[in-house]
Amino acid sequence: MQERFYRLGCDIGGTFTDFVLLNDQTGEIMTGKCLTTPRDPSDAVEEGIRALEQVTPDFVGKLDEIIHGTTLVINSIIERKGARTGLITTRGFRDILEIGREIRYAPYDIFAEFPEPLIPRQYRLEVDERIRSDGTVLKPLDPEDARRAIKNLLDMGVESVAVCLLNSFENPAHERMIEEMIEKEAPGISTSISYHVLPQIKEYERTSTTVTNAYVKPLTGRYVAKLSGRLQSIGFTGKLFIMLSSGGVTSVDTAAQFPVRIIESGPTAAVIAGQYYGKHFDIPEMFCFDMGGTTAKSCLIQKGVAGVVPTFEVGRVQRFMKGSGLTIQVPVVDLMEIGAGGGSIAKVSKLGTLQVGPESSGADPGPICYGRGGTEPCVTDADLLLGYLDENYFLGGTMKLDKEAARRGVEEKIAKPLGVSFIQAVWGIHDLINETMAAAAKTHIAEKGGNPKIVTIAAFGGAGPVHAYGLARKLGSPRMLIPPNAGVGSAMGFFTAPRAFDLLRSHKVSLADASFAEIEDIFRKLEADAAQILKKEASGEVIRFERTVDMRFVGQGSEMNIAVPDGDFAKIEKGAVRRYFDQAYERLYGRTYPDSEVEFINFKVRASLPEKLLQLPKMDGAGKTLDRAVKGERLAYSPISKGFIPFTVYDRYNLYPSAMFPGPAIIEEKESTLIIGEGSHVRVDDYGFLWVDMKEVI
Repeated sequence: MQERFYRLGCDIGGTFTDFVLLNDQTGEIMTGKCLTTPRDPSDAVEEGIRALEQVTPDFVGKLDEIIHGTTLVINSIIERKGARTGLITTRGFRDILEIGREIRYAPYDIFAEFPEPLIPRQYRLEVDERIRSDGTVLKPLDPEDARRAIKNLLDMGVESVAVCLLNSFENPAHERMIEEMIEKEAPGISTSISYHVLPQIKEYERTSTTVTNAYVKPLTGRYVAKLSGRLQSIGFTGKLFIMLSSGGVTSVDTAAQFPVRIIESGPTAAVIAGQYYGKHFDIPEMFCFDMGGTTAKSCLIQKGVAGVVPTFEVGRVQRFMKGSGLTIQVPVVDLMEIGAGGGSIAKVSKLGTLQVGPESSGADPGPICYGRGGTEPCVTDADLLLGYLDENYFLGGTMKLDKEAARRGVEEKIAKPLGVSFIQAVWGIHDLINETMAAAAKTHIAEKGGNPKIVTIAAFGGAGPVHAYGLARKLGSPRMLIPPNAGVGSAMGFFTAPRAFDLLRSHKVSLADASFAEIEDIFRKLEADAAQILKKEASGEVIRFERTVDMRFVGQGSEMNIAVPDGDFAKIEKGAVRRYFDQAYERLYGRTYPDSEVEFINFKVRASLPEKLLQLPKMDGAGKTLDRAVKGERLAYSPISKGFIPFTVYDRYNLYPSAMFPGPAIIEEKESTLIIGEGSHVRVDDYGFLWVDMKEVI
């Protein structure tokens, strides 16, 4: 049997597909990047692997695993390209997708729009049944009524069925009966049962999440099958994993069963990489900033830990307005979209002002400078015209950029209509996107109790290092950290992510009335289910379990997640659990209320396997000098000097440990370019990380 010692990370973004090939024996890393192929993402996957084979021949047969992140699921939701889906629910709950939480995200806007439900009303059918909140049956399920609903949906041509009945998280008997009927009536149809997808309290969130899973499940299944077959056809016989939104990785079988869990799989990976670097360098507060061709995402990492939240939104009608999207209730790394990407389109708004985004040119046709038919000026066009990018070294010189076409586009579409100079137009595009990101970043950092004046900014993505300096200046941050291969940071993050899966179950009970033996039984069942999911990946490895509970004061509408000790829950004292809650509440809100009763809401388990950590290789500085690293000079725009000045251009691959130099500087590698202004200083560490001290903002 051939020895396998390679791992491949592959991140499919909206504009580019990134690749990182890791040799676990030597620590050697190879990278690649190609344009995403939206019609069939597996085309770009094969293209990128073929390109890597030219540099590392015959590595595919030695691949132990491929870890994959994709925007396929979120794009199919946003573009409404999922399956025709039907919903079976309890009588009286047909319209819950529209009713939601009955909250207007813009209370003073009478024209405020809400997202269209993924399932039109005619495909949402009700059945006679009712289960109380304690799990007892108030009204038994009418089998004939259920069969009739199933037949009607099949007659309407649905490809996927979601089943979400009232209070089924406490008693799933009726949902299981309907599941058996569907298997008998239509054995091949895709199904999503809420008790499997999300056995959690809160009816709207549970229904919305189950419906979303059903909507994208057939598409995801087809894609995973096609990708697996395509990889096998080029000689891959290892294991294929997919990144979860929660920061772990899982098998393709699990991802195909629960595609709602991989909606944010791509952006999450960069945060997991930032988390790993934060722990490695003992950075107390890191602002992880990932800017690609389509979007920019961020996350505040405190004490080496990225927060995980239980809910997020997809497909917002108003991009930056909370409450204007579809609610998804699954664990996800606490990401915030803080701006647009390199492909974001600049235009003159209806008010006669400059606007950048939210529309994006994507990979096809892309910015004007790509020369692929794009006619609208984008952020990348502005970065090129400001001198920050080299038209002859984009993607390491494999993609020539058309600078003159970009210039004409900005002049005709932005400068002339606004009545401003050419340089005001291009700098305006670059600076406006930085300002937008800085405003959102300040809010995000403040909400997490951080301070932008002390955070270290870690930049990832093809466009991240280009804009990190401008963002740091606006935030007043003292330091930046730019890891090696920052342009493919998400694909690097796959190697630092654990193989893990999160499960939960709701069971509302006060602390005083709770049976800890019953709670221990809930935890054991969750651990057994999680072990079943991970067993194919375990290969004899020990599965580790982490337990937490969601608790709140009786009468509150939101809860806090509290870690509980390992071991038999039945042996824990209730007083100890109350102390855990009070300590967490006081830490978050400054005080607690010891005389008020508290209650359990959710019981959660994270199952994980031992991590295959990325070992950071040390740089070899033998024979390297700063003179050899200098590629020359290039005129680029300086906001401090308010004009074009010479920037020294460095080849990152020729830098060495302990190298130091001042700005203004441009540091180029194949997948990204770092811009450093006057007054800042760069230091290279033993691992090739660039540490930038922002002297002018201290």
